[in-house]
Amino acid sequence: MTTAQPARTSYLSTPAGHRLSYVDFGGPGRPILALHGAYGRARAFAALADRLGPDHRVIAVDQRGHGRSDHPGDYGRDAHLDDTASAIERLGLAPAVVLGHSLGGINAYQLAARRPDLIAAVVVVDIGAEIDVPEDTAIRNLPRRFPTLAALRAAIASAVVFGEVAHFTESAVEDEHGWGFLWDAAEVHQTKRAVCGRWWDDWTGSGQPALLVRGGASPVVPPDQAEALVARRPNTRLVTIDDAGHDLYLTHPDQLAAAVRSFLAGLPGVGPGAQGPAGHGMR
Repeated sequence: MTTAQPARTSYLSTPAGHRLSYVDFGGPGRPILALHGAYGRARAFAALADRLGPDHRVIAVDQRGHGRSDHPGDYGRDAHLDDTASAIERLGLAPAVVLGHSLGGINAYQLAARRPDLIAAVVVVDIGAEIDVPEDTAIRNLPRRFPTLAALRAAIASAVVFGEVAHFTESAVEDEHGWGFLWDAAEVHQTKRAVCGRWWDDWTGSGQPALLVRGGASPVVPPDQAEALVARRPNTRLVTIDDAGHDLYLTHPDQLAAAVRSFLAGLPGVGPGAQGPAGHGMR
């Protein structure tokens, strides 16, 4: 495991004129584009990036409505996929290894089906092809600002249905009005409603190598669906981390990193020693 270094937030512009922020955790290895889940942010991948280095270089994007990225108003499926495609193209990562948690995992495998030229392999973390998300009523009813960080943490802890509170509080910020979040709960609700559905055509619509990592204690991908996901899609590997919940990228970074390393090690042009794109920068 390498020693984590501070990583700077940079920005890129999509063809639609929206700004996406991203964090390049650095290192000489083959890049992995990382996509967080709903209510998450790019910087939360720091622990995983530290464990995957130096063989792999994690570049994480704040998805629209999250982190330091713009809030353009459209939170449908096509908008998210266009953003992911733009990030790969602007940063010169194609064909990219894309690792996505939850919402990010849906974006990864849907883009693999619709733009296979951009994707070399996908790592899908605790999300499947049949998605029903609980109503985030308690989160949407929270006040926009809190007097202290302790008050914010207590409020979000009482509102979270499942998952790690740290997944939400990574986006806590203070301004002149008090403590709040970088995301807007109503906007994230739109994003989550748009992912509800049955996405088997997208899941089976690509042939790139895929790794599905599920938390054994998570309700999101039941064992029977996990088996079907692997059975229906060739070139797909399943890893279950038995005692992990949904936000396993935070709680089990060692096990997740080990699974990702093992998966990528055998892929031509992707494993340790493979050279990634020559370079990239803000565009």
